[in-house]
Amino acid sequence: MEEAIRRRVGRALGAAIVVGALLASLAVWRQSWRHPRTDDASVRANLVGVAPHVSGPIVELAIVDNQRVAQGDLLFAIDSRPYEARLAAKSAELALVDAEVLAQRDAIAAAAATLASREAEEAYAADYLRRTEPLLPEGFVTADQVEEARTRLRKARAGRESAARQRERAEKLLAQVGDLNARRTAAEAAVASAQLDLGYCRVTAPFDGWVTNLNLAVGEYARQGQAVFALVDDREWYVIANFRETYLDVIRPGMQAEVMLLGYPGRRFRGVVQGIGWALFQRDGASVDGLPAVEPTLNWVRLARRFPVRIRLEPPDPERPYRMGATAVVTLTGDGAAPDP
Repeated sequence: MEEAIRRRVGRALGAAIVVGALLASLAVWRQSWRHPRTDDASVRANLVGVAPHVSGPIVELAIVDNQRVAQGDLLFAIDSRPYEARLAAKSAELALVDAEVLAQRDAIAAAAATLASREAEEAYAADYLRRTEPLLPEGFVTADQVEEARTRLRKARAGRESAARQRERAEKLLAQVGDLNARRTAAEAAVASAQLDLGYCRVTAPFDGWVTNLNLAVGEYARQGQAVFALVDDREWYVIANFRETYLDVIRPGMQAEVMLLGYPGRRFRGVVQGIGWALFQRDGASVDGLPAVEPTLNWVRLARRFPVRIRLEPPDPERPYRMGATAVVTLTGDGAAPDP
C-alpha cells in the first residue's frame, strides 16, 4: 500500500516538474519575445580626427592624453611666423593696389580732360571748315586755305580718336566692374586668405569631447589635412546592439531600452532605439572578376544573422562617464514593446 502511494506521489512530482519546466520555458520565451535582450553590444561615440588647416612645426601643446576639452579650448598651436609674414606681404600688396588705383583714376581723369579738349578742337575745326568752303567759289579764300582747314579737321579728328583710346585703355587698367575694382577685390581676397591661414595656426576643439591616442610633442611637424590625434565626441553617446534577425519584427524605433554596462555593475542606464541597420556584408554572393561567388555547400543548420540596432543613450553621468567600446547588455522595454506572439 505504501509502495503504491510512493509511486503515485513520484509520478505526480515528476509530472509537476515537467509541467513547471514547460511553463517556465514558455514564460521565458514570451518574455524574451516581448522584451528582446542581447549581450552582444558595446558603447559607441563619434570619433573625429583633429587635423590642422595649415602645415608647420607645433610650438605649443595645451592638452594631455585622455583630457576632457570644451568647445573652443586650445588644443595646439603651429608656428605662425611664416603666415604672419605672408599676411604682412599681402597687406602691403593691397596698399600698393590702393595707391595704383588712385593713380589710375587720376590718369583716367587726365585722359578724359584730354579727350574733351580734342573733341572741342574737332568741333572748332569742323565749324571752321563749314564756314570756309562756301567762300571758295566767291574768291574770298584760296584753295590752299580750304585744304588747310580740311587738314586741320582731319588732324583734330585723329587727336580725338587717340584721346578716346587712351581713356579706354586707362579704364581697362583700372579694371572697374560696376562699383567693384577687380584688382582691389583680388588683393582683398589674398589678405583674407592670409588672415585665415594665420588664424588656423591655433587649433581649437570643435566640440566638447575627450582627447584620445595623443602621441604628439612640441616640435613635431604637423601637415595640412593629416590627423594628429583623435577626439571623442561627448555630445552624443549610443550603443550598437546586435540582435538576431528573428527579433527584427518586434523592434521599432522609439522603443525604450535598458542598458547595463560591465564597468558599472548594478547601475542601469536608459536609452531609445534610433534605428536598425539595413545591410550586412555577405561573403557569399560577392563579385569576383565580374561573376557572383556562391559557396558550393549549404549547412543543414542555418544560424540567424545579427543586425546592429542603434540605441541613443541618455546624457552621461559625470561620476560614471561612458567609454567608447565598453561592453553592454541591452534589454528593450517600455513603449513600443511587441504584443503577445
